[in-house]
Amino acid sequence: MMLKCRTGKRVYQTESLAEDALIDAHSRNQYASTGPLAVYQCEECAYYHFTSKGPMNKRLAEQIASGKIKLQQQANEWSRKWKK
Repeated sequence: MMLKCRTGKRVYQTESLAEDALIDAHSRNQYASTGPLAVYQCEECAYYHFTSKGPMNKRLAEQIASGKIKLQQQANEWSRKWKK
């Protein structure tokens, strides 16, 4: 069953799953310098969504600071090149 929210935003069942998806989205170069920075629990559906407001998610900030996001972005870029 696909979970839905009245807000129209993608739903994540737990904060941890939302954080994982946020980090994955950044590592796939989905968001350059803009886009979601954190996750929050929705008052409408009680599940979690991305937000571009507020401070950056701690796990995302750690992944960026350690260089892991950049390494994953580079790996994804090479993967795309090899598929051509």
